[in-house]
Amino acid sequence: MIPSAVARPLTAWWHAGVRDVESAEPPDWVDFVESATAAPAHWSGDDWVDAFAFALRALTAKAAADPRLDAVFTERLGRRLARTAARALVLELNLRRIAGELRGRTSRERFADFVDRLDLHAFLRRHPVLARHLGQTCLRAAEAQLELLDRLDRDHDDIVATLLHGTDPGPVRTVDTGRGDAHQGGRTVAVITYADGRKVVYKPRPVATHVAFEALLRWFDDHTGLGLRVPRALDRGDHGWLEYVDHAPCVDVTEVGRFYQRLGALISLLYAVDGTDMHYENLVAHGAHPVLVDVETLFHPTVGIPADPAVKALARSVHRTAILPRVLLGEHGALDIGGVGGDHGDRLPADGVAWLHPATDRMRLVRRPVPVPPAVNRPVLDGLIAEPADYRGALLAGFRTGYDALFDHRDDLLADDGPLNRFAGLPVRFVPRMTQLYATLLDESTHPDALSTSADRDQAFEALWLDSDLPLMRALVPHELADLWAGDVPLFTTTPDSRDVSASHGAELVDLLPISGLDAVRAKLRELDEVDRNDQQWLISAALASRPRPVEHRTGTPLPGPVAAGVPDPQRLLVAACGIADEVLAHATADGDRVNWVGLELVDDRHWAVAAMGAGLSTGYTGVALFLAQLGALTGAERYTAFARAALTPVPALLEAFAADTDLAVAVGPGAFHGLGGIAYALARLETLLDDPAIGGWLARAVTIAADTVDDDGANVVEGLAGGLASMLAVHRESGQAAAGRLAGAYAERLVTATAAGDGFARGRAGVGWALLRYARESGDHRFGPPGRAHLRADHALRQRLLDVAEADHSWCSGLAGAVLAHTAHPGCPVDTYTPHLDRCLNALAVHEPLRDLSLCHGELGVVESLAVTAERGHDLAAATLTRRAGLVLGALEEFGARCGTPGGVPSAGLLTGLSGIGYGLLRLAFPERVPSVLLLETPESPYRHEENDR
Repeated sequence: MIPSAVARPLTAWWHAGVRDVESAEPPDWVDFVESATAAPAHWSGDDWVDAFAFALRALTAKAAADPRLDAVFTERLGRRLARTAARALVLELNLRRIAGELRGRTSRERFADFVDRLDLHAFLRRHPVLARHLGQTCLRAAEAQLELLDRLDRDHDDIVATLLHGTDPGPVRTVDTGRGDAHQGGRTVAVITYADGRKVVYKPRPVATHVAFEALLRWFDDHTGLGLRVPRALDRGDHGWLEYVDHAPCVDVTEVGRFYQRLGALISLLYAVDGTDMHYENLVAHGAHPVLVDVETLFHPTVGIPADPAVKALARSVHRTAILPRVLLGEHGALDIGGVGGDHGDRLPADGVAWLHPATDRMRLVRRPVPVPPAVNRPVLDGLIAEPADYRGALLAGFRTGYDALFDHRDDLLADDGPLNRFAGLPVRFVPRMTQLYATLLDESTHPDALSTSADRDQAFEALWLDSDLPLMRALVPHELADLWAGDVPLFTTTPDSRDVSASHGAELVDLLPISGLDAVRAKLRELDEVDRNDQQWLISAALASRPRPVEHRTGTPLPGPVAAGVPDPQRLLVAACGIADEVLAHATADGDRVNWVGLELVDDRHWAVAAMGAGLSTGYTGVALFLAQLGALTGAERYTAFARAALTPVPALLEAFAADTDLAVAVGPGAFHGLGGIAYALARLETLLDDPAIGGWLARAVTIAADTVDDDGANVVEGLAGGLASMLAVHRESGQAAAGRLAGAYAERLVTATAAGDGFARGRAGVGWALLRYARESGDHRFGPPGRAHLRADHALRQRLLDVAEADHSWCSGLAGAVLAHTAHPGCPVDTYTPHLDRCLNALAVHEPLRDLSLCHGELGVVESLAVTAERGHDLAAATLTRRAGLVLGALEEFGARCGTPGGVPSAGLLTGLSGIGYGLLRLAFPERVPSVLLLETPESPYRHEENDR
């Protein structure tokens, strides 16, 4: 239950800004705000931030009353206050403009008049929560700055001796505060620049962990010989100083390779000691050296991980370090914030606050993408950033070197006098949520609606309670709120040898963590082995392949050389499919009765991401289960059917989640490969293949949920109505569920007027026409059949492809193979209707060079599927060509392996672009009468699969 505010009698203006859990005595910020004064002055300029800082100058002048606080401090504080108060000030500006109270002939003159004549005290009394926030910010900024200056003066000699090589740098030139997040009373990391240009970094927190990490890195370097670097540290108990490491370019490509080799070794070390949060802001590329400048999050606790075994495996893998690509997705694209990401000039993919018509009386808030400051984490050669994916080999070589050193010498590492035990008792950070969430809450809490009473601002922070299902997270919320009310990003610490957590204001949460960081790391080190190393290397390759780049749904490059065609007899094809299935099983992660896979998933059809598999047919566990169950039915091998059953374990809970949250079901959509339609199709086939009535119950539930969430989705096969229509027709035929047939009719009614972009099968007119024509045949509703609009759509898509049958794109998803499938696979269309056109198309598919990618989606097996279906429909040319193409697939598989349709061909278990689809395609070629086309959502008894040719 979310705590509610208790009413407080309002006897003074500032009472509304005090929380009920706080003292009724006037806090220090009240006297500060009331006594702040400024001499009359006139503002001129064109920067709205400077203008609002001018309006708030009484506060900054009082904050900087100590002569040690210079003009730079005053200016930075003023700009910080201006941004905090901006929304309330703009509201006041617009109210004054509407009331006609502003003087001036132009919009800029009226804005200047508002700034000049703002009654600051009256304004703050109308917004007591804002008064509190601004007053606290001033008081704590001054306190933190004076504390820094005192420490800098007191520690000067040791800083020079330890970090500046013993030579006097001269007086301090600048103190650049505000680096990173503010914690514990507005304290931030700062960079001190001396007269001779040299710099040191100030940390307002203990740096003992840095010192211990230095010792660990020296031990590690003794066993790897890679010459790894870490900033030198000067520990002063409650604060410390670090060597400043600047960004420096590489002199040649060898140095770039060396950089990534060293980075790979660092990844292995951080993986071993459960380091996390090593994103692009915490890594500096200093020539050939990747230098970590923040190691506060070593031995990080793993909490709140769902029961999914693949999620657990990912949470304890190299992925947790955040050095590898960590892609944030939003409506404006993607941004890689990992240690190898953070491209220069990038913008956050989600909108942030910006201002339209700034410094005028028409100024108003708008939402726009927020620029990301330039990064210094990636090596530069000849002015160009070195792309990490281009140095995958060097990164993996360094990782293997580091991993093997840890494996070979882990007994020394785990010894009582080893470098690990030096971390016992030292503070490390516990980061329970992404700090970006805290920053967003602080920013959004400056909305005028949250600035009148404390209850209003507590409402703005309510998301913390709503996002805290676990008791551990709920225990943290009161302490998070205390920090946010102080204007800070919440800070929690623990020690590697403890399960206790400390809040920033000293409160102790005893035994909050399930296991201490040191115990977790010791257990991981004991489990290091060759299998784990291979798993982590796969994750590195997959993560590098997921770097943001354009996604093309089209066939790629052919095989690198001629291939000797194998003899595609059913037994050889079956053996090859078993080999692929065994590889899929080897990469599964099991936990109890549940199994899942970490894979490469295409998100929003725009970006690849390394993630635990969801339920979707295309890249999810239902697709993998379908392949394994089909193989188990053909071979009688229990290991395949057992894994298929275990993969389906989360389905009932998933369906319950859909039923409880219809918005979630609507967001998933009805589609055949990314949506509910595909899940229902897989369940219908799996009920038959596994002979499991329980799956039939899940299927009925899935159909009901889909029927209850019919929405105006896109028209296409993958996510939209065409896929839902075809899926429900298949479900109806396979299971006999009348509800699926009725839902297919509802989809058809909506689809007949829907439009699709392009001509492809997966997302274009070809797939829409095919789905409607299929419905016409199976339902007997001739409104949707030839010569209606649906037939014209499929025919138009084919003819568009016929304009150039030699085009590079032969794929199922968007190219020629899909157009042929849409035309020849739709029910009721005799094969000889467009024989000259089909002959040209099939000839183009038959003679093209075998593709390196063997996947169903845009690879060789998607092309072969069009030949197989056309051959089943009785076309002689397709039948004659199919055997040869199947032999080439087998030869390519034996010579080059099962290359997936993922970036870089990284092996992944999924159906459309991964290993399961390749295995399923082989089964289709071996036993076409028993293995229906998954690309066409067929069932073994689809009415058009074995019709006689009308010729």
